[in-house]
Amino acid sequence: MEVLENLKKYKIILASNSKNLKKEEVAIFLSKKKARSLEKKISDNEIFITADTIVCFEDEILGKPKNEKEAQEMLNKLSNNKHEVITGVCVFSKKKEKNFFTKTDVFFKEISVEEINYYIKNYKPFDKAGAYGIQEWIGLAFVEKIEGSYFNVVGLPISKLYDVLKKF
Repeated sequence: MEVLENLKKYKIILASNSKNLKKEEVAIFLSKKKARSLEKKISDNEIFITADTIVCFEDEILGKPKNEKEAQEMLNKLSNNKHEVITGVCVFSKKKEKNFFTKTDVFFKEISVEEINYYIKNYKPFDKAGAYGIQEWIGLAFVEKIEGSYFNVVGLPISKLYDVLKKF
């Protein structure tokens, strides 16, 4: 077809959000996406840090709940179960970029429907992946144990970030 003749010299690649990424790659992808939105604002003497945290239950990524019903569903899944919290971090300057992720396993005790509703009503966790903040009442009352970094679950794996910044 003559109309497409000018495209013969190109390799055409479809960049799609439907690409299958591992959950760790999703966290890094999201932190890099934040970084790309700031690239034009960075000066020569600045280092920017962006991070994004996801919650994974079994093979499902639990984002931020859109409403009360979604928050209830997420917290019901997490109740009396283990889940992973993965934070992707992008550290970048005009000349360098370093990306990494940190994983933490979180184990919840059983949470009743009444307790879930109380938490949602009083803490409004709609801006939190997995519909909870570990530093809030639900974390204090129902997190049985964690394996990994507490600060990762809060949203920024400080210890690993410190190590990356020392070598940056």
